[in-house]
Amino acid sequence: LSGDPHRAADLVQASLERAYLRWDRIRAEDPVAYVRRIMVNQQYDWWRRRARSLEWLTAVPPDPAAPDDLAAHSAQRALVLGALGRLTTRERTVVVLRFYDDLSEAAIADEVGVAVGTVKSTLARALGKLRALPEFSADSRIGAL
Repeated sequence: LSGDPHRAADLVQASLERAYLRWDRIRAEDPVAYVRRIMVNQQYDWWRRRARSLEWLTAVPPDPAAPDDLAAHSAQRALVLGALGRLTTRERTVVVLRFYDDLSEAAIADEVGVAVGTVKSTLARALGKLRALPEFSADSRIGAL
């Protein structure tokens, strides 16, 4: 959801803190879905606050030297994160919940608070945008989206 491992760690910690405060109520329900929903809401809030601030990141710091397989993985990860960064907030959320969290379209609809049809159309539009990118063309290694 965040695209940044440090931000993701903060997001998980803050979500678990909020869940802890309501644990008596959460325990009776589905705790995994509840915490996941907290994470999505907190990430939305962070995006809104960031959009209002004047702080914009301009460059990604380079990764330290690593073995070739790790360097290739890092390059592919950077490529995917860059492509996800070109999507809208809702598109990115749907893609991440579908392919990284492996949720069904109905579960995503419940998490995001929209209809299943909206999830399907948003996912189709997002995948179309990703396929249109040159780095995700049919002849690339990760063009299987």
